[in-house]
Amino acid sequence: MAKQQQQHLDWDDFRLVKVIAEANGLAGAADRLGVNHSTVFRRLGQMEEGLGVKLFERHRTGYILTPAGEEMAALAEQMEENVTSFTRKLAGQAVAPAGELRITTNDTLLIHLLTPIFNRFLKACPEMRLDVVLANQALNLSKRDADVAIRATDNPPETLVGRRVATISWAIYGRAVDFPEPPSMDAPELYERPWVALGDNLASLKAARFVQDRVAPELIAYRVNTVLGLAEAVEAGVGIGPLPCFIAEAKPGLIRLSEVNPDFSAGLWLLTHPDLRQSARVRAFMDFMATEIGKQRKWIEGGGKRAS
Repeated sequence: MAKQQQQHLDWDDFRLVKVIAEANGLAGAADRLGVNHSTVFRRLGQMEEGLGVKLFERHRTGYILTPAGEEMAALAEQMEENVTSFTRKLAGQAVAPAGELRITTNDTLLIHLLTPIFNRFLKACPEMRLDVVLANQALNLSKRDADVAIRATDNPPETLVGRRVATISWAIYGRAVDFPEPPSMDAPELYERPWVALGDNLASLKAARFVQDRVAPELIAYRVNTVLGLAEAVEAGVGIGPLPCFIAEAKPGLIRLSEVNPDFSAGLWLLTHPDLRQSARVRAFMDFMATEIGKQRKWIEGGGKRAS
């Protein structure tokens, strides 16, 4: 009897087991699948009855996979990867720069650099559409969470391919009104003033480590967990602090208080999955972005004004 039922297992059955395992229970699985709790309970019961085996052990802490359930969940993961791989390959075979691209980047790059370039790209390729996803953590391009990532990093994932299009330079900035006679660059008295700093979630950034190492804790008056918030705080006069030059130089009320510090810099990368790099729309987008960002490279690297 169990064998006869197994012949009727389909992808949704495997997916159900995988989702219940990931959600650690029926309620979370129901939310993810967009159905009610009783539907998930009934479907699981029917599967277990038909197969003649338990797929989960019920504990107070949640649903734990049995060996049979583990096999189903592993097969579901494999099926999902195969479908994703197939989808990537189809996308890679697109012959014209048309359709939708999902782009992931962070808020700082989007607001201060990328939006005007995206606009020019859409005008140049009117058959294209962009779906922009803001995330400070890299999305999983292997699972098509995004087609292209635009990231500030010195260590792009080895699973992705792309190009470094610029170096994002940083320096120390403060309000010009607070420095009627600008001090000499990197003057020691700067370290006697209030500072603003990045929050713990960005502690790995070189600029964050610099402030942590060089500024007395009692002088760090303000922490914020975004670079945009950091720039707003410096502009408001909360304290001085490190900022990307392409943001700070666009704010007329700020003054540079240090030389560009190469120890703060990070590469600006355009990245995609290897299966997508020959896609007409990915290739067209990345080539366009590389050219347009290249026009702004001097500004991004702290050596001039934004190109028109």
